[in-house]
Amino acid sequence: MHKLLASIKKEILLLVRDWGGLGILFIMPSILLITITLIQQSTFKDANDMVMPIVVVNNDGGEFGETIEKNISETPSLKLIQNWNNQKINESTAQKLVSDGKYQIALVIPENLSDALESRINTNVEKILAEFSMEEIDSSEINSLTERPKEISKIKIFFDPAAGETFRNSVKNDIEKMMSKVESKRIYTVFEEQMGIETEGNIMTENAIQFDEIIAQKGEDGITPNTVQHNVPAWILFGIFFIVVPLGINIVKEKNLGTLIRIRTSPVSYATIISGKIITYMIICLIQFALMLLIARFLFPCLGLIPFKPGAQLFPMTIIVIFSSFAAIGLGILIGTLMKTQEQSAPFGAIFTIIISAIGGIWVPVYLMPAIMQKVAVFSPMNWGITAFYDIILRNGSLMDISIELISLFLFFVATFILSLWINKRNNLI
Repeated sequence: MHKLLASIKKEILLLVRDWGGLGILFIMPSILLITITLIQQSTFKDANDMVMPIVVVNNDGGEFGETIEKNISETPSLKLIQNWNNQKINESTAQKLVSDGKYQIALVIPENLSDALESRINTNVEKILAEFSMEEIDSSEINSLTERPKEISKIKIFFDPAAGETFRNSVKNDIEKMMSKVESKRIYTVFEEQMGIETEGNIMTENAIQFDEIIAQKGEDGITPNTVQHNVPAWILFGIFFIVVPLGINIVKEKNLGTLIRIRTSPVSYATIISGKIITYMIICLIQFALMLLIARFLFPCLGLIPFKPGAQLFPMTIIVIFSSFAAIGLGILIGTLMKTQEQSAPFGAIFTIIISAIGGIWVPVYLMPAIMQKVAVFSPMNWGITAFYDIILRNGSLMDISIELISLFLFFVATFILSLWINKRNNLI
């Protein structure tokens, strides 16, 4: 036992003397957790808390243009902008404001849009009523009904060049829904006028189908997903796997300085040496986990973020951390075994960790990736870890639900460790 404790002490001394390595292990993941969570906060915020200014140039002057203005001004998530420097905004000014990045979107309603739309609606309604009517109609009426309605000018939407495609599509869909609602309301009104009937209130324009949003979680004590629930486990996992950098460097250093050869001459087995590394870095990972939870619990509220409270999920989260730590330690040992110099080990370990984190869904959710990358993601140990975390935290699952991910993480450790042993034996290092 004292030999194992001595091995653990050696690993701790190596880490304590490496301030850069300690920074990678504790400071960098903490900064990433805070920074990325703050940046992504708006992604998971309630849409009612977000206000998007939208420049509107109404050249129509009719009922349709006024209705669009009214709908935008009454929408909590939109802010109607029609003046700049105390002057009415025209189309050229709107385009310049958007191209300069002052606003992300501008809407230009063309002239005579209401007249053209009214003409088209009236013509279509009259055609429909004429087809249902049993009365004879003369040729002049037929010609008037078949006459092509006025051409409707297109509504222009100017987007900031820096706006992403997802944002543009989302805004266009919202505007199209609003336009469709206004047009449908007008069609019902024309039908009422033509048929001489009157409906109470907005019964004809109310949405017939309503949606009830339900988070599909197991049990009844689940939580509503937000940016904190997504980012805390992601960056805990990222920090855990970044131990491959100092672990790989220390193994390479031992090989190059002859430390491993000197240890072999003493009555200490390789199992004791490697067990010291595993236990030491397992403790480091658990300290990382505790630090990240403390930041998410107590510092996040000071930054305006929702505090992370694991509650009953703390135990299964700890189990996930332990199995993820095994996988990270196995990877670190393998990298240290393969690399010949510290200059090789450090950048390779860092870059490889970033690659498997990107593939595994730490940076971008897997479901947003292309089909080919979704298939590749299942081979990333970070994907197994983050899936297990999400099953516990967001889906309210149990340890049985994540058993496959836990087994996969441990088998990854076994595979990398056995490969490291084989390489060391081949090189006569053990």
